[in-house]
Amino acid sequence: MTTNDAAALVLEFCLAFGKGAAPSELVDFFAEDAVYHNMPVDPAVGREAILGLLNMFVTPAERVEFRVRNIVANGDVVLTERVDVFHLPNATIELPVMGTFEVKGGKIVAWRDYFDLNQYMSQLQGASGA
Repeated sequence: MTTNDAAALVLEFCLAFGKGAAPSELVDFFAEDAVYHNMPVDPAVGREAILGLLNMFVTPAERVEFRVRNIVANGDVVLTERVDVFHLPNATIELPVMGTFEVKGGKIVAWRDYFDLNQYMSQLQGASGA
C-alpha cells in the first residue's frame, strides 16, 4: 500500500462518520486483530471490541463527525489533526484530537487517539446541565 493509499483510506474512514455510517459499517475498515486505543482508557483489541467502543461513543449522539484539519502519511502510518464533533440531543461537543493510524493490506491495524478527556467530560457535563 502506498502512502497515498494509506492516507486515502484513513480520510475515507474519518469522513464516514459525518456521512452517518453505523458502527457496524465503520468496523469494516479494521483488520480482525486491530487495536484501537483512546489514550485515556484501555485499548480495544479486535474488531468485536472496537465495535463495542464505537457503539459506546457513537450511539448516544445524533451524529458524529471528524473534521480533519491536517493529514500526513509516511508509508503505512497516517497522522490526523482533527476536531471530533458529537451532536447530542441537547448540545454539541467539539474535541480537538490527534490521531495515529497504521494501515496494512488495505485495513487499519492500529488507531491511537490523543485528546484531553477532561475537556470532553466538562463539555458533556455542561450539556447535561449538571
